[in-house]
Amino acid sequence: MLYFYTHYWVLLVLTLITLIFLIISVAFFTLAERRVMGSIQRRKGPNITGFWGVLQPFADALKLIVKEIIIPKRANKFLFLLAPFLTLYFSFIGWAIIPFSTKSFIVNLNIGILYLLIVSSFGIYGILLSGWASNSKYAFLASIRCVAQAISYEVSITLIILPIILMSSTLNLMHLVLIQEAVIWFLFPLFPLSIIFFISILAETNRTPFLSHDSFFLVSSDTLGLID
Repeated sequence: MLYFYTHYWVLLVLTLITLIFLIISVAFFTLAERRVMGSIQRRKGPNITGFWGVLQPFADALKLIVKEIIIPKRANKFLFLLAPFLTLYFSFIGWAIIPFSTKSFIVNLNIGILYLLIVSSFGIYGILLSGWASNSKYAFLASIRCVAQAISYEVSITLIILPIILMSSTLNLMHLVLIQEAVIWFLFPLFPLSIIFFISILAETNRTPFLSHDSFFLVSSDTLGLID
């Protein structure tokens, strides 16, 4: 069962606000990650663009936008350009069911956990489609490698979520939050699983140290020693 706001314009405004804050928060979380990585590797990290490097994510975004778009000669141009938008779309719609408080949400879905697992698994089709549409066996093999990594860690994530479903007896994320608020955060009784879950989501989202592509190094110039 779905619970929508009465007015569609309210839903649209909430969706836009959520996406804007999501994009900005991801940008600054990436900056924090790079500063921590710099400290671990005994270097400064991004520290020039803006005060303490706070404008570095926006500089990287601008650099990524103005980069030359290279499309393989024999590629299916429509599918090749559609693939990244497809992956971005599936990464965004998963946030529609995330409760921000007990009274603040976009969609309250009774099978929210199942929906989240399904939507997150759909993101691999964009990666696979980009490799296939390039009409290059090397790009296709690389996309298969990324998909294999994503699928392998999706299995562990699903197995970790099963005990939570059994303990709460619900698939509704809002009910899950309320149960933990009334009883105990599942982080404490399931602490070993939370560590495995953290490692799995790093691999699933291709974050350090599970990088399966070079876009991070192409966009983030400080990793090449140009800023440090």
